[in-house]
Amino acid sequence: MGHHQLDTLDEQILRLIAENARIPFLEVARACNVSGAAIHQRIQKLTNLGVLKGSEFVIDPEKIGYETCAYIGIYLKDPSTFDAVLKALEAIPEVVECHFTTGKYDMFIKLYARNNHHLLSIIHDKLQPLGLSRTETLISFHEAIRRQMPIQTEEEEEE
Repeated sequence: MGHHQLDTLDEQILRLIAENARIPFLEVARACNVSGAAIHQRIQKLTNLGVLKGSEFVIDPEKIGYETCAYIGIYLKDPSTFDAVLKALEAIPEVVECHFTTGKYDMFIKLYARNNHHLLSIIHDKLQPLGLSRTETLISFHEAIRRQMPIQTEEEEEE
């Protein structure tokens, strides 16, 4: 998980595609004043290094009927069940993220439910049987900020 040194062309490319993942490579090439082949090679290099992790379409959960976004801190009864609980969480389609964190929780997950009643059933019927001692749930009313990491030079970071 090393840090990779990016040159100015890499930074320009990342800024452009982070702003619009569907931007044509030729448009990126024009903006960077290089050939389309150079952009293809750089994108491939950044992908191979793991700087870029593919591209995807993002589904808006609300538009498909999932109106409740919740974050749940999980306390395990037995920490040795960590791997089994993780595997079980992967099988619950409503769980979209799972984090190992510092602090009071053993795990911290993000999930989407159709409504609060559905959220309750997920907690009661899908999470509690996993051997949890308890959970703490936070419901998100609205995602106010969502963005890619900014691409900054070291000089910009020091300002």
